[in-house]
Formats: sequence, structure tokens, C-alpha cells
Amino acid sequence: MARAVAFLGLLAAATAGIAAEFRSVVDAAAVLYDAPSKQATPLFVVSRHYPLEVIVDLEAWVKVRDHTGSLTWIEKRQLGARRMVVVTAPSAEARQRPEDGAPVAFVAAQFVALELLEFAPAGWLRVRHPDGANGYVRATLVWGA
Repeated sequence: MARAVAFLGLLAAATAGIAAEFRSVVDAAAVLYDAPSKQATPLFVVSRHYPLEVIVDLEAWVKVRDHTGSLTWIEKRQLGARRMVVVTAPSAEARQRPEDGAPVAFVAAQFVALELLEFAPAGWLRVRHPDGANGYVRATLVWGA
């Protein structure tokens, strides 16, 4: 019993440092299915730049998780490596610097996809709005990082 507990503790410690892998949709629209097959039931349609967390990566299909926690399948060819995040708060103020008191660079509405440029200190992300504006948002206001 003690060995099993020790093993589980080591396993938890080893996996705690593994970062999630995210990809984004490259097609104008992509269908998410309930199984890895075009004959499976289509569940959702997502648009270009929508971020998805990779759960299982097969030869032609990828099992993914979306911002709601739903697990679905997408054709691998419809995913790219560009890092995107989606605004999950009602809106997200991007600041000119990664500080709460910094001037606002832009405001993004809920469900807008932003390009993730870099991780900044203290829970901030440097992002780019589709119109080209750059700024820093709190990681708690978006999903996909």
C-alpha cells in the first residue's frame, strides 16, 4: 500500500509540470465530432483561430477540449500551431503594460480570438487583436493559455 501511495505521489509530481498543448483552427469553419470519423455525429462548428487543447493526437484526428470543457474530435489537417486565446469574460481590457493601472490599449468582446504573443509576469498575456492592436490581458479573462 505504501508503495502504491508513493508511486501515485511521484506520478502526480511528474505530470504537474507538463504544459497543455494548444492549437487553433486554420479553416474558415471546422466541424467537431463525437468520434474520430466523418461518419460520427457532428456536434459543433468552430471558426478560424478558435483555440483547442490537444488531449489525444492520432494520425488523422485529434481529440480536443474547448473553453467549455467539452471533449470532441477534429480532423488534424484543420489545426495549426498558431497560439490563440479566446475571451471568456464578458469583455477583456488589454493594457499597454502588464499592470492593472496601465492605460487601456483595446477592449475585446466575449468570444473574440486573440493571438497569444507571449506570457508576461504575474498572470498577464501579451496578445494581438484581429485589428492589429497589441496589449496585455489578464490570463483569467481568456482561455487557451
